[in-house]
Amino acid sequence: MAVVIAALLPVFILIVLGIVLKRTLMRLDTQWHGLERLTYFVLFPMLLIQTLVRADLSKVPVAGVGGALLLSVLAMSLLCLALRPALARLEIDGPAFTSIFQGATRWQTFVALSVCANMFGDVGLALASVAMVAIIPLVNVFSVAVLAHYASPNKQSMGAIVMTVVLNPLIWACMIGIVINLAHLPLPKIWHEVADALGRSSLAIGLLVTGAGLHLEGLLRPSVGATIGVVLKLVLMPILALPLALWFGLSGDSLAIVAICAAVPTSSSAYVLARQMGGDAPLLAQIVTLQTILAAVTMPITIALVA
Repeated sequence: MAVVIAALLPVFILIVLGIVLKRTLMRLDTQWHGLERLTYFVLFPMLLIQTLVRADLSKVPVAGVGGALLLSVLAMSLLCLALRPALARLEIDGPAFTSIFQGATRWQTFVALSVCANMFGDVGLALASVAMVAIIPLVNVFSVAVLAHYASPNKQSMGAIVMTVVLNPLIWACMIGIVINLAHLPLPKIWHEVADALGRSSLAIGLLVTGAGLHLEGLLRPSVGATIGVVLKLVLMPILALPLALWFGLSGDSLAIVAICAAVPTSSSAYVLARQMGGDAPLLAQIVTLQTILAAVTMPITIALVA
């Protein structure tokens, strides 16, 4: 447990620092929006490319880790859809349901990759990055489709949904890194020096941005929808993912990486999607904030069970 907490502590300290900076030194939303775009389109993709370029994918259970996480997200998505009638009886409307859905199925990549890197170094970072290739397209398609069906006043076409996924820079970064790796393409020294410099800054800035985006108001009285979103993601998702990981034959570090990815809070970018497509953005903001705070307690427990 001490090792797990030591790996998690820097991550949550950076998130708290982001909260403090948003309320003191950098109060303007435009400042954080610029950092968010820089991280999302440049720094984070560079980290993923460089990590996968250097990874020895032949010695890690890529299929097992990716398969377990992919199936767990699929299972959670189907469960949320099955719960829709029961949630409606609790007076949770369509837009609110989409926020619960996103809160239960998406994952905070900055937190997951930071913890994997802190605990398992480059191998953990590479495995978690490969898992993103499996998860990000699925959760994006499902999230956009659910929002289009239950919340959006203007229904999204299938082409628009596909383009949302195709244009995702994180997916492109993972694919580029894997192609370069498998093709053994030589890269000049200057590439590695620049890529390393950009990549090192991505996770720290990403965690600061995550903290700055949290909404602390109303946390003492969480709504029914927010409570459901927290339980589904922080409690039920690991319960779904870990048996699947064992079924794939994973153990040791690989099993712990699945636990980390399953136990992280939902993505803060889900809030932006909710605002764009008519979801219940205030509810999702509450879900993201609650999950991020409570994950400081639930993640060490989940990881310690398998680490």
